[in-house]
Amino acid sequence: MSPTGKAQFQIHFCVLLWGFTAILGKLITLPALPLVWWRMLLVVVALALVPRVWRGLRTMSPRLRWSYAGIGVLVALHWLTFYGAIKLANASVAATCMALATVFTALIEPWLARRPLSRRELGLGIAVLPGVALVVGGVPDGMLPGIAVGALSAVFVAVFGSLNKRLVEHGDPLTVTALELGAGTVALTLLAPLMPLLFPAFAGPLLVVPPALDAMLLLLLALACTLLPFALALVALRHMSAFAAQLAINLEPVYAIALAIVLLGEQHELTPRFYIGVAIILLAVLAHPLISRPRQPAHAELLGTAEAKDISD
Repeated sequence: MSPTGKAQFQIHFCVLLWGFTAILGKLITLPALPLVWWRMLLVVVALALVPRVWRGLRTMSPRLRWSYAGIGVLVALHWLTFYGAIKLANASVAATCMALATVFTALIEPWLARRPLSRRELGLGIAVLPGVALVVGGVPDGMLPGIAVGALSAVFVAVFGSLNKRLVEHGDPLTVTALELGAGTVALTLLAPLMPLLFPAFAGPLLVVPPALDAMLLLLLALACTLLPFALALVALRHMSAFAAQLAINLEPVYAIALAIVLLGEQHELTPRFYIGVAIILLAVLAHPLISRPRQPAHAELLGTAEAKDISD
């Protein structure tokens, strides 16, 4: 297999593993807060064993550390709302909401970068609106809060992804991931006492050891669906274009929804209108690389800290 063909296989395998994050989030019985807290803590502990992380941390300026720490808080809020959407609705709904992250990025990044809004990107945002309307009308009323929380999660992706792009060249990817997830873990620890008042559905004790099955699934989530694809993506991005990587990464909701149908039987919970809406959203998202100018791949810390990723810088 050629290096390019091998890289294509690797990146699609990474996307498949990311697709499993929604499935594991549904299978783990913990509420959203302790689920995310344990996931982030396990990844940080694993990265703390890597000497390269500590070397990168020592060479980073205090101002840059605080910047990445602030982004890490947004990452934590993204994961909290993503898994909250799964608990309030299901994996298919949450994955569909994550497909909106590319659209939100197209609208939010120009504001953060202080550049004019692209007409093509604005058109992308408008194109998904019929799909969103069909998705909302294609789920039971009890799942509507899950859509709202999932859309908020996609907004967090757009914001922290855009901020990460501005700082992407200033830190080692493993160090940045450890710092962001470490800051996110601290933020969730401080937020835990307030969670029963703010979002009771997400609340749960942090320092209680999860049941055996949940513990095993959390290890899979942290190591097999976070660290492994992160490391593999670093390798794959050396041998493929930004366009090819973006196209593969935008397929993540497709993998997640397909896995939810096969493993969880979620097609019985949703109407055909939902899937027509999903098709419209995904067509717009997959068109994003086609209407965007191909650029060089950025470092992969964005890949390590989100279920929805936009890697062109």
